[in-house]
Amino acid sequence: MQRIKSPDVLVAESGADLEGHGLKRTMGLFQLVCFGVGAIVGTGIFVGLSDSVAEAGPAVVVSFILAAITCIFTAFSFAELGGAIPVSGSSYSFAYATLGERIAFLVGWCLLLEYGISVSAVAVGWGQYLNELLNSLVGWQLPAALSSPPGDGGVVNIPAVVVILLAALLLVRGIRESARATAVMAVVKIAVLILFCAIAFTAFDSENLSPFAAHGLMGVTSGASVAFFSYIGFDAITTAGEEVKNPRKNIPLAIMICIGVVTLLYCLVAVAAIGAMSAADVASKPAALSLIVNKVTDSTLGGGIIAFGAVVAIASVVLAVMYGQTRILMSMSRDGLIPRVFERISPKTSTPVANTWIVACLFAIPAAVVPLDVVMNLTTIGTLAIMAVVNIAVIALRRSNPDLQRSFRVPLFPVLPVLGVLFCLYLIYGTGWRTWLQFGAFLVVGALVYTLYGRRHSRLGAAEGKLPADTAV
Repeated sequence: MQRIKSPDVLVAESGADLEGHGLKRTMGLFQLVCFGVGAIVGTGIFVGLSDSVAEAGPAVVVSFILAAITCIFTAFSFAELGGAIPVSGSSYSFAYATLGERIAFLVGWCLLLEYGISVSAVAVGWGQYLNELLNSLVGWQLPAALSSPPGDGGVVNIPAVVVILLAALLLVRGIRESARATAVMAVVKIAVLILFCAIAFTAFDSENLSPFAAHGLMGVTSGASVAFFSYIGFDAITTAGEEVKNPRKNIPLAIMICIGVVTLLYCLVAVAAIGAMSAADVASKPAALSLIVNKVTDSTLGGGIIAFGAVVAIASVVLAVMYGQTRILMSMSRDGLIPRVFERISPKTSTPVANTWIVACLFAIPAAVVPLDVVMNLTTIGTLAIMAVVNIAVIALRRSNPDLQRSFRVPLFPVLPVLGVLFCLYLIYGTGWRTWLQFGAFLVVGALVYTLYGRRHSRLGAAEGKLPADTAV
């Protein structure tokens, strides 16, 4: 029989309506929105755009819209669950309250892909734009062997490791400092993307949009699966449930604002990019946005500004996503499913210091030596699986707890959650069979970890009086 933890217990244990488990409530709505934008806008648009164009051609705009629709359906579900269960566990806690401990553990396991591995994927792209910025400023670049991922001429990606360690250093100082830094960086990167659009639209050529869907529907689908990586991170807003002021109101509102702003921005950037340079010239080019601006302005100054924005943007994503990962692990540790070191909060900084440094060290390794396309594909399919579960969870919670306090309700229920599941499955199909096999193997390993450790140490199992927490089977 599945162990299910009630929403009331989750909220009570986390102190989510008071002070959260030793954490401090310091983030307001503006900071939360900036945190969401900080978690979303980064490598996916600055680096991944060229990969989406390679799949879809000029129809990449449709791919971005398709990915956005998938996110919007699921965003409604996240908003309802985030307002009803405002804790740091995000989709892991939502699954625990609706579908049971085993599914929750696998969701948490998949969150290692969404939050943890995506930190590595995002950090990998940082070196490309750092080199572009250095070239613009001083006419010098880091050697490709030390600044590019394997497969692109690199051996060890040193900038990727550096940005992860710098983010960890800021995170352990305190959430107030991290939130301020994320807010500043979010404003900078939005301004830089708007500047890119303003420059690129001056060279807009409608002929670059023809043929529009050169690779057909399958190309658009594959492009959407790649473009979806650009939206990963909006659900990180729900990981701040114990450090946000008035979380039941601000979490749903922040999610909807972030998705709207980011979707509009991405579509404008995609149209501007393809309009200024043909899809063939944009496809698979590193630092594509800087390349476009350099061509339009016939100088390296504009591209240097874009590169600066990308360096800031990618750093902010690393910061925000690492924050989310540490809070997920903290919630899992609180439940006994992973070692207790991950739940310890420093009384001095009110942050999980050991947790943060463990995460930084763990994910600096793949960032240094794993090719970007491998981690991007795995991150995408893992996130889509989580989003499908969240849409199912919101339906399950309506049935099991119809009277639970909800500050937001999914409109057109249950149609939108069902559509959310179907769109997630459709984009999973577009990732390709190799990614399916890799993800399947990843889930098998996760199931083994749960059986051998998580189930035996579950505090909920111990509380039910079946077996001691350290010997339960």
